[in-house]
Amino acid sequence: MNKLLDETLSIKTAEQINSRASTPFDNAYKAALSTEGARYIQGFLAFAGKPYRPVEHSWIEVGDASDVRIIDPTLPHLNKKPEELWYFVAQRLTVKKLKAIIEESKEDYPEDEPLPIYGDPPYEYYGDIMLGGQDYLAAYQAAEAKCKEINELNPERN
Repeated sequence: MNKLLDETLSIKTAEQINSRASTPFDNAYKAALSTEGARYIQGFLAFAGKPYRPVEHSWIEVGDASDVRIIDPTLPHLNKKPEELWYFVAQRLTVKKLKAIIEESKEDYPEDEPLPIYGDPPYEYYGDIMLGGQDYLAAYQAAEAKCKEINELNPERN
């Protein structure tokens, strides 16, 4: 099931945090810190057209189990309509857990960027893309199947 992408709130949040096109993980991190009740999500984005494969991405979710909405602070830079995007979750983090991981990463690996977060080793690898664990692999495979499906259905748009 594709959860509801809140286009209005995504655009508002993008403006509020001054989101940038090439930094979906930082955008989602800033959005999570500034949005009450948010959960930071990492996973994959699927859509028709280039690059014809899933894109590693990050966004936030708000709401309870019966009404979860996606807020994607990178949405204004994607040049896609909300109904053309499919989100596949690999990992969900509370803001508290996210902050703790970022702090630990900065202490343990100050030379490395703390985002994206891949969880605990061992990691699975897929080509040139490093994925977290089995959850990352499952999310990637689901997004990959969706990419194939929508690109085969819409060859004229590719």
